[in-house]
Amino acid sequence: MEWKSGATVGRVVAGGNGAGPKMNQLQALLDVIVDHERDSLIICDEGNNRIVQWPLQGGTTGQIIISDISCFGLAKDNAGFLYVTDSGNCAVRRWQMGDYTREGLVVAGGHGIGFNLDQLYTPTYLFVDPEQSVYVAD
Repeated sequence: MEWKSGATVGRVVAGGNGAGPKMNQLQALLDVIVDHERDSLIICDEGNNRIVQWPLQGGTTGQIIISDISCFGLAKDNAGFLYVTDSGNCAVRRWQMGDYTREGLVVAGGHGIGFNLDQLYTPTYLFVDPEQSVYVAD
């Protein structure tokens, strides 16, 4: 949903066709960010184990950009990278925005579930600062 500043009602900008796996549906959304360069939303569709990109202007369907991922949180930095918490693999992964053909580079965790300093237990939301340091709610 989009809520313009001062609006009393919102408008559906992605999904809106009930929950489900079709490309015009979403299920169990956990996070969303705006990709200004591509005039789209990037949506963590955790219920379908995918990340979709959805046009902001008049889009009726999304496009899967990353599949088979147990995403929870999304962030992007000013260098053009997308960061995703991959809760299923206890990791944070990074992709170059617009290039999702390869498996994301692990930038935090990725050494199994745990409490050691090289592990994550249940990564959820994240933040990336201007120096590309990653902060993870775990």
